[in-house]
Amino acid sequence: MTASTNLQMGLIYGCAVEDIITGLAIICRGWKPVYFSPHKSAFLGVAPTTLDQSLIQDKRWSEGLFQILLSKYCPLLYGYGKIKLGARLGYRVYLVWAPTFLPMLYYMIVPPLFLLHGIALFPEVSIPWFLPFAYVFVAKNAYSILETVSCGETFKTLWNFERMWMMRSATSYLFAFIDNLTMLFGLSETTFVITAKVADEDVLKRYQHEIIEFGSSSLMFTIISTLALLNLFSSVGGIKKVIFDIEFRVAAGLIPHVILCGVTVMLHVTVYEALFVRNDKGRIPSSVMFKSIIVASLACLMPYLLYN
Repeated sequence: MTASTNLQMGLIYGCAVEDIITGLAIICRGWKPVYFSPHKSAFLGVAPTTLDQSLIQDKRWSEGLFQILLSKYCPLLYGYGKIKLGARLGYRVYLVWAPTFLPMLYYMIVPPLFLLHGIALFPEVSIPWFLPFAYVFVAKNAYSILETVSCGETFKTLWNFERMWMMRSATSYLFAFIDNLTMLFGLSETTFVITAKVADEDVLKRYQHEIIEFGSSSLMFTIISTLALLNLFSSVGGIKKVIFDIEFRVAAGLIPHVILCGVTVMLHVTVYEALFVRNDKGRIPSSVMFKSIIVASLACLMPYLLYN
Protein backbone atom coordinates (compact mmCIF):
# COMPACT_ATOMS: atom_id res chain seq x y z
CA MET A 1 0.00 0.00 0.00
CA THR A 2 1.46 3.34 -1.01
CA ALA A 3 1.37 6.44 1.13
CA SER A 4 -1.06 8.12 -1.25
CA THR A 5 -3.72 5.43 -0.84
CA ASN A 6 -6.83 6.63 1.00
CA LEU A 7 -7.80 4.22 3.75
CA GLN A 8 -11.37 4.50 5.04
CA MET A 9 -12.45 2.53 8.08
CA GLY A 10 -15.02 2.64 10.87
CA LEU A 11 -18.68 3.63 10.90
CA ILE A 12 -20.30 6.44 8.94
CA TYR A 13 -21.41 9.00 11.51
CA GLY A 14 -23.71 12.00 11.29
CA CYS A 15 -26.80 9.79 11.32
CA ALA A 16 -28.77 8.33 14.24
CA VAL A 17 -28.67 4.85 12.67
CA GLU A 18 -25.01 4.65 11.74
CA ASP A 19 -25.14 0.85 11.51
CA ILE A 20 -27.75 0.93 8.71
CA ILE A 21 -26.03 3.56 6.63
CA THR A 22 -22.62 1.88 7.11
CA GLY A 23 -24.04 -1.49 6.07
CA LEU A 24 -25.60 0.04 2.96
CA ALA A 25 -22.29 1.66 2.00
CA ILE A 26 -20.39 -1.61 2.48
CA ILE A 27 -22.86 -3.61 0.36
CA CYS A 28 -22.70 -0.97 -2.39
CA ARG A 29 -18.92 -1.44 -2.48
CA GLY A 30 -19.36 -5.06 -3.50
CA TRP A 31 -19.49 -6.93 -0.20
CA LYS A 32 -21.96 -9.84 -0.15
CA PRO A 33 -24.35 -10.07 2.85
CA VAL A 34 -24.74 -13.49 4.50
CA TYR A 35 -27.42 -14.50 6.99
CA PHE A 36 -25.69 -15.89 10.08
CA SER A 37 -27.66 -17.42 12.93
CA PRO A 38 -25.37 -19.09 15.49
CA HIS A 39 -26.74 -21.55 18.05
CA LYS A 40 -25.49 -19.31 20.85
CA SER A 41 -26.96 -15.81 20.62
CA ALA A 42 -24.44 -13.02 20.13
CA PHE A 43 -24.41 -9.23 20.42
CA LEU A 44 -27.30 -9.14 22.89
CA GLY A 45 -28.31 -5.80 24.37
CA VAL A 46 -30.73 -4.54 26.99
CA ALA A 47 -34.19 -3.45 25.86
CA PRO A 48 -35.99 -0.42 27.31
CA THR A 49 -38.29 -1.33 30.19
CA THR A 50 -40.75 1.58 29.97
CA LEU A 51 -43.00 2.77 27.17
CA ASP A 52 -41.47 6.26 27.26
CA GLN A 53 -37.96 4.88 26.72
CA SER A 54 -39.19 2.57 23.97
CA LEU A 55 -40.92 5.41 22.09
CA ILE A 56 -37.81 7.60 22.37
CA GLN A 57 -35.73 4.78 20.93
CA ASP A 58 -38.22 4.29 18.09
CA LYS A 59 -38.14 8.03 17.39
CA ARG A 60 -34.36 7.91 17.09
CA TRP A 61 -34.47 4.94 14.73
CA SER A 62 -37.23 6.28 12.49
CA GLU A 63 -35.60 9.73 12.44
CA GLY A 64 -32.29 8.29 11.34
CA LEU A 65 -33.88 6.04 8.73
CA PHE A 66 -35.85 8.90 7.21
CA GLN A 67 -32.68 11.00 7.27
CA ILE A 68 -31.01 8.37 5.06
CA LEU A 69 -33.91 8.62 2.60
CA LEU A 70 -33.38 12.37 2.30
CA SER A 71 -29.59 12.15 2.02
CA LYS A 72 -27.17 11.18 -0.75
CA TYR A 73 -27.29 7.64 0.65
CA CYS A 74 -30.91 7.13 -0.49
CA PRO A 75 -30.81 3.45 -1.63
CA LEU A 76 -32.67 4.03 -4.90
CA LEU A 77 -30.00 6.53 -6.02
CA TYR A 78 -26.89 5.54 -4.06
CA GLY A 79 -27.38 1.85 -4.78
CA TYR A 80 -28.27 2.25 -8.46
CA GLY A 81 -26.13 -0.15 -10.49
CA LYS A 82 -24.52 -1.50 -7.30
CA ILE A 83 -27.26 -3.57 -5.65
CA LYS A 84 -30.42 -5.15 -7.04
CA LEU A 85 -33.71 -3.27 -7.21
CA GLY A 86 -35.30 -5.65 -4.70
CA ALA A 87 -32.64 -4.85 -2.12
CA ARG A 88 -33.06 -1.11 -2.69
CA LEU A 89 -36.82 -1.38 -2.27
CA GLY A 90 -36.25 -3.50 0.84
CA TYR A 91 -34.37 -0.62 2.42
CA ARG A 92 -37.15 1.79 1.47
CA VAL A 93 -39.69 -0.15 3.56
CA TYR A 94 -37.83 0.89 6.71
CA LEU A 95 -36.73 4.33 5.58
CA VAL A 96 -40.35 5.53 5.29
CA TRP A 97 -41.35 4.66 8.87
CA ALA A 98 -41.58 8.33 9.85
CA PRO A 99 -44.06 9.46 7.14
CA THR A 100 -46.45 6.63 8.05
CA PHE A 101 -47.71 8.77 10.91
CA LEU A 102 -49.90 10.56 8.34
CA PRO A 103 -52.23 7.65 7.42
CA MET A 104 -52.21 6.40 11.01
CA LEU A 105 -53.38 9.72 12.45
CA TYR A 106 -55.94 10.00 9.66
CA TYR A 107 -57.49 6.64 10.47
CA MET A 108 -57.41 7.33 14.20
CA ILE A 109 -59.09 10.73 13.93
CA VAL A 110 -61.27 11.10 10.81
CA PRO A 111 -63.29 7.83 10.74
CA PRO A 112 -64.19 8.03 14.47
CA LEU A 113 -65.46 11.59 14.10
CA PHE A 114 -67.43 10.66 10.99
CA LEU A 115 -68.94 7.72 12.89
CA LEU A 116 -69.86 9.93 15.83
CA HIS A 117 -71.76 12.32 13.55
CA GLY A 118 -73.35 9.60 11.40
CA ILE A 119 -71.47 10.40 8.18
CA ALA A 120 -70.36 7.48 6.03
CA LEU A 121 -66.77 7.89 4.85
CA PHE A 122 -66.42 4.46 3.22
CA PRO A 123 -68.64 2.90 0.52
CA GLU A 124 -71.62 0.86 1.70
CA VAL A 125 -71.00 -2.82 2.30
CA SER A 126 -73.57 -3.75 -0.36
CA ILE A 127 -71.86 -1.99 -3.31
CA PRO A 128 -68.79 -3.17 -5.30
CA TRP A 129 -66.65 -0.15 -4.35
CA PHE A 130 -66.48 -1.57 -0.81
CA LEU A 131 -64.49 -4.60 -2.03
CA PRO A 132 -61.09 -2.82 -2.39
CA PHE A 133 -61.30 -1.59 1.21
CA ALA A 134 -62.32 -5.03 2.45
CA TYR A 135 -59.54 -6.68 0.43
CA VAL A 136 -56.83 -4.43 1.88
CA PHE A 137 -58.10 -4.97 5.44
CA VAL A 138 -58.40 -8.75 5.12
CA ALA A 139 -55.19 -9.24 3.11
CA LYS A 140 -53.08 -7.15 5.46
CA ASN A 141 -54.30 -8.95 8.57
CA ALA A 142 -54.17 -12.40 6.96
CA TYR A 143 -50.56 -11.80 5.93
CA SER A 144 -49.67 -10.59 9.44
CA ILE A 145 -51.20 -13.71 10.99
CA LEU A 146 -49.44 -15.99 8.48
CA GLU A 147 -46.11 -14.28 9.09
CA THR A 148 -46.55 -14.53 12.86
CA VAL A 149 -47.38 -18.24 12.73
CA SER A 150 -44.52 -19.01 10.33
CA CYS A 151 -42.08 -17.34 12.75
CA GLY A 152 -43.34 -19.51 15.61
CA GLU A 153 -44.99 -16.64 17.48
CA THR A 154 -48.46 -16.43 19.01
CA PHE A 155 -51.53 -14.28 18.38
CA LYS A 156 -50.69 -12.41 21.58
CA THR A 157 -47.36 -11.39 20.05
CA LEU A 158 -49.13 -10.10 16.93
CA TRP A 159 -51.67 -8.19 19.02
CA ASN A 160 -48.94 -6.55 21.09
CA PHE A 161 -47.03 -5.66 17.92
CA GLU A 162 -50.14 -4.01 16.42
CA ARG A 163 -50.67 -2.07 19.65
CA MET A 164 -47.08 -0.82 19.71
CA TRP A 165 -47.12 -0.01 16.00
CA MET A 166 -50.16 2.18 16.53
CA MET A 167 -48.54 3.99 19.46
CA ARG A 168 -45.24 4.45 17.61
CA SER A 169 -46.90 5.79 14.48
CA ALA A 170 -48.89 8.43 16.38
CA THR A 171 -45.92 9.63 18.47
CA SER A 172 -42.39 8.49 17.60
CA TYR A 173 -42.86 8.68 13.84
CA LEU A 174 -44.65 12.02 14.11
CA PHE A 175 -41.83 13.67 16.08
CA ALA A 176 -39.18 11.99 13.92
CA PHE A 177 -40.79 13.48 10.81
CA ILE A 178 -40.95 16.95 12.39
CA ASP A 179 -37.31 16.76 13.51
CA ASN A 180 -36.23 15.78 10.00
CA LEU A 181 -38.08 18.75 8.54
CA THR A 182 -36.38 21.15 10.96
CA MET A 183 -32.99 19.66 10.09
CA LEU A 184 -33.77 19.86 6.38
CA PHE A 185 -34.47 23.60 6.69
CA GLY A 186 -31.40 24.15 8.87
CA LEU A 187 -33.37 24.92 12.02
CA SER A 188 -31.76 22.16 14.10
CA GLU A 189 -29.00 19.58 14.03
CA THR A 190 -28.93 15.83 14.50
CA THR A 191 -29.13 14.85 18.17
CA PHE A 192 -28.60 11.42 19.67
CA VAL A 193 -30.85 10.81 22.66
CA ILE A 194 -29.66 7.95 24.84
CA THR A 195 -32.43 5.78 26.28
CA ALA A 196 -31.93 4.75 29.89
CA LYS A 197 -31.78 0.96 30.35
CA VAL A 198 -31.62 0.85 34.16
CA ALA A 199 -34.96 0.35 35.95
CA ASP A 200 -35.86 0.46 39.62
CA GLU A 201 -37.35 -2.57 41.34
CA ASP A 202 -41.03 -1.63 40.87
CA VAL A 203 -40.58 -0.83 37.17
CA LEU A 204 -38.66 -4.06 36.61
CA LYS A 205 -41.35 -6.08 38.35
CA ARG A 206 -44.10 -4.65 36.15
CA TYR A 207 -41.91 -5.20 33.09
CA GLN A 208 -41.46 -8.87 34.01
CA HIS A 209 -45.24 -9.22 34.40
CA GLU A 210 -45.73 -7.63 30.93
CA ILE A 211 -47.47 -4.53 32.32
CA ILE A 212 -46.86 -1.42 30.23
CA GLU A 213 -45.04 1.27 32.18
CA PHE A 214 -46.35 4.79 31.59
CA GLY A 215 -45.66 6.77 34.76
CA SER A 216 -44.66 10.16 33.30
CA SER A 217 -46.29 13.29 31.87
CA SER A 218 -44.71 12.88 28.45
CA LEU A 219 -46.34 14.67 25.52
CA MET A 220 -46.32 11.31 23.76
CA PHE A 221 -48.59 9.87 26.44
CA THR A 222 -50.96 12.83 26.07
CA ILE A 223 -51.27 12.10 22.35
CA ILE A 224 -51.80 8.37 22.92
CA SER A 225 -54.42 8.97 25.62
CA THR A 226 -56.25 11.60 23.59
CA LEU A 227 -56.49 9.37 20.53
CA ALA A 228 -57.61 6.42 22.65
CA LEU A 229 -60.36 8.47 24.32
CA LEU A 230 -61.42 10.02 21.01
CA ASN A 231 -62.02 6.56 19.57
CA LEU A 232 -63.79 5.40 22.74
CA PHE A 233 -66.15 8.41 22.83
CA SER A 234 -66.80 8.16 19.10
CA SER A 235 -67.46 4.42 19.25
CA VAL A 236 -69.98 4.75 22.07
CA GLY A 237 -71.75 7.73 20.50
CA GLY A 238 -71.57 6.30 16.98
CA ILE A 239 -72.95 2.87 17.91
CA LYS A 240 -75.81 4.55 19.78
CA LYS A 241 -76.54 6.63 16.68
CA VAL A 242 -76.41 3.54 14.42
CA ILE A 243 -78.84 1.61 16.62
CA PHE A 244 -81.36 4.28 17.59
CA ASP A 245 -81.06 7.50 15.59
CA ILE A 246 -80.57 6.87 11.86
CA GLU A 247 -82.21 4.83 9.12
CA PHE A 248 -80.93 1.42 8.08
CA ARG A 249 -79.35 2.51 4.76
CA VAL A 250 -77.21 5.16 6.44
CA ALA A 251 -76.37 2.78 9.30
CA ALA A 252 -75.11 0.17 6.80
CA GLY A 253 -72.60 2.67 5.46
CA LEU A 254 -71.19 3.14 8.94
CA ILE A 255 -70.36 -0.56 9.50
CA PRO A 256 -66.70 -0.12 8.37
CA HIS A 257 -66.39 2.79 10.82
CA VAL A 258 -67.72 0.64 13.66
CA ILE A 259 -65.24 -2.16 12.85
CA LEU A 260 -62.28 0.18 12.49
CA CYS A 261 -63.02 2.11 15.70
CA GLY A 262 -63.82 -1.11 17.56
CA VAL A 263 -60.44 -2.60 16.71
CA THR A 264 -58.72 0.66 17.71
CA VAL A 265 -60.54 0.69 21.05
CA MET A 266 -59.57 -2.94 21.76
CA LEU A 267 -55.94 -2.17 20.95
CA HIS A 268 -56.03 0.65 23.51
CA VAL A 269 -57.46 -1.40 26.40
CA THR A 270 -54.13 -1.12 28.25
CA VAL A 271 -54.30 2.67 27.89
CA TYR A 272 -57.80 2.78 29.42
CA GLU A 273 -56.57 0.62 32.29
CA ALA A 274 -53.64 2.98 32.85
CA LEU A 275 -56.02 5.96 32.78
CA PHE A 276 -58.88 4.75 34.97
CA VAL A 277 -58.12 1.41 36.65
CA ARG A 278 -54.51 1.09 37.72
CA ASN A 279 -53.28 2.71 40.93
CA ASP A 280 -49.56 1.86 40.76
CA LYS A 281 -46.80 4.30 39.87
CA GLY A 282 -46.80 3.06 36.28
CA ARG A 283 -50.27 4.42 35.54
CA ILE A 284 -50.89 7.48 33.36
CA PRO A 285 -50.70 10.60 35.59
CA SER A 286 -53.92 12.46 36.39
CA SER A 287 -52.67 15.60 34.66
CA VAL A 288 -52.33 13.70 31.38
CA MET A 289 -55.74 12.09 31.88
CA PHE A 290 -57.53 15.43 32.38
CA LYS A 291 -55.81 17.05 29.39
CA SER A 292 -56.68 14.07 27.20
CA ILE A 293 -60.33 14.06 28.27
CA ILE A 294 -60.65 17.79 27.53
CA VAL A 295 -58.98 17.61 24.11
CA ALA A 296 -60.88 14.47 23.05
CA SER A 297 -64.19 15.96 24.22
CA LEU A 298 -63.56 19.22 22.34
CA ALA A 299 -62.73 17.26 19.18
CA CYS A 300 -66.04 15.37 19.47
CA LEU A 301 -68.04 18.51 20.20
CA MET A 302 -66.32 20.81 17.69
CA PRO A 303 -68.89 20.36 14.86
CA TYR A 304 -71.73 21.18 17.26
CA LEU A 305 -69.86 24.25 18.54
CA LEU A 306 -69.17 25.49 14.99
CA TYR A 307 -72.58 24.93 13.40
CA ASN A 308 -74.99 25.45 16.28
